[in-house]
Amino acid sequence: MAVESLAAVYATYIFASASPGPSVMAIMGTAMAQGRRPALTLALGVIGGSMTWAGLASLGLTALLATHAGTLSAVRIAGGCYLLWLAVKAAKAAGQTTPAAEQAVASASAGLWKTFRQGYLMHLTNPKAILSWSAILSLALNPERAAGDLPLIVGGCCGLGLVIFCGYAVAFSTPTAVRLYGRARRGIQGLLAVGFTTAGLSLIVSRG
Repeated sequence: MAVESLAAVYATYIFASASPGPSVMAIMGTAMAQGRRPALTLALGVIGGSMTWAGLASLGLTALLATHAGTLSAVRIAGGCYLLWLAVKAAKAAGQTTPAAEQAVASASAGLWKTFRQGYLMHLTNPKAILSWSAILSLALNPERAAGDLPLIVGGCCGLGLVIFCGYAVAFSTPTAVRLYGRARRGIQGLLAVGFTTAGLSLIVSRG
């Protein structure tokens, strides 16, 4: 595979992954509220969802989904509803007068699988992931060398995803970020609620 084409694929993935969105907001909020371990677990769930779509794209299934408007609309609506559910959770957290630190610690230690599943479902119900991976593979893969190029594309993007999403988890779980969250917890949760609501509604009402 040409170096230029591979660089373009990686640049596209970096831009799509690193730009602020529901997954990044969730990782940031989890890192500040619950700490590094839950945030890293959530990040791994997001990466798992991305790699699931990468695998389906390599089999040509995402291209098939993209051509069926009804199926893609169902995924979009499901993703929007899931984001609205996250918005409700954030709004409830913003409405609490105390941080309930003891409850947060217990949740962080006992609910890692639930946290992973949240990240996985968040990305699995993201229709942009379907279209992005379909576009990346359709543009980057040479039919004559698809088998050899695929590991470079998927493996490289997986590595980049680990760096990006886990980087957010580490950066926002530092003592400084945690102290900031402690002082502005309700405002941060309120911003997360607004962000999830906006993203969820935009998915539901979108026709594209």
